[in-house]
Amino acid sequence: MRFSGLTTRGRCLLAAGVATAVSAFVLDERDLLRVGAFVALLPLLALLVSARTRRSVRGTREVGPERVPAGGEVEVAIALRGGPLVGALRLVDAVPDAAGPQPAAPPRFTVHRLSPRAGAQLSYPLVPTQRGVHRIGPLTGSATDPLGLAEFERELAPASRLVSLPRVVGLRGMPQAMGSGEGTPGAALAHQGQGRSDVLVRQYRQGDELRRVHWRSTARHDELMVRLEERPWRTGTTVLLDRRDAAHRGHGPDASLEVAISLAASICTHLGGRGEVITLVTEDGAALGSASGDVDPLLDALAALRPAARTDLAGPELSGDVLAVLGGMESGQLEALVARQPAGGHAVLLDVAGWDPSGRGPDAAATAAALRSAGWRVAVARAGVGPDRAWDDLVAQSIGSTA
Repeated sequence: MRFSGLTTRGRCLLAAGVATAVSAFVLDERDLLRVGAFVALLPLLALLVSARTRRSVRGTREVGPERVPAGGEVEVAIALRGGPLVGALRLVDAVPDAAGPQPAAPPRFTVHRLSPRAGAQLSYPLVPTQRGVHRIGPLTGSATDPLGLAEFERELAPASRLVSLPRVVGLRGMPQAMGSGEGTPGAALAHQGQGRSDVLVRQYRQGDELRRVHWRSTARHDELMVRLEERPWRTGTTVLLDRRDAAHRGHGPDASLEVAISLAASICTHLGGRGEVITLVTEDGAALGSASGDVDPLLDALAALRPAARTDLAGPELSGDVLAVLGGMESGQLEALVARQPAGGHAVLLDVAGWDPSGRGPDAAATAAALRSAGWRVAVARAGVGPDRAWDDLVAQSIGSTA
């Protein structure tokens, strides 16, 4: 609570009343003394009225929903309770710019009446423009008397939490090398039961080894069928997010880092919907969480993610199928990544030069070629193009390589 006391008007009136009373006493003017005393007492009476209003009013705030994707709509409801107001009650709710309004124009209200039973109900909308964990509030109220001679300010409601999640776009398909799409649960079922076959077959192609011909399927389909590799026991998918500040360009919700986070959130949501076990890690190997099906904890972790100051990609070895979302990379950083996953993986590489006003950034084409030569499948994401397009390119590459 901040004690405001008398306003400028109240202090001037108090000074005028005291001066009038002193002058009346010196001049022995009783009527003027009464006027001076009344004028001096009026601001003090206003202080009592404002203080009473300050003590009697209470407020609560509800944010709904508390979790919303960036760009979604949020309704903030404020409920006031307390005794009747003698003067006006001015309310200000602090809201950061990223959660909706401009910082110089937070939501403001003026309440003149407060029902003892129903109180007063207020609301305002928010549209968070950027992901993050935003602090809504505190709600402060300034109680004044009808003449505006005194003012008391206090906190009516503490701050509330609003989680603005990364934007999630719909993805289609699955890279071939990442399994059949049934996820780990499906793979586990394939290893259960007596006599259950886990043989996958396809049509014979010129160059296939005859020892891989599956004669039972050949007889059933009346054409040569060859045996594929048995479905591996899946250990899940590791999604690697490169959040290095030096590897990204741009500012605000359209920065390359925000696009990378949006793509990582979309990938986790897509894989989680297919039953995959997902482990989300940052460039240094720190785990943001694991999930299977319900990816809300991963989205919450991505909402609160901040860029990292480190410049290299060195870290512990990665496990399972690896799907990396990468920013700009130099040669030494590329070697460090390949060393962490010698078997290769899948990657979406952001051409960060497109997010730089000067057009400067690492050569994405050369980096993608070097990754491909190391056994990775790589799609390049460019500024102004939806992240789903890069995913489609990655899926198409894997299908083309197995055709």
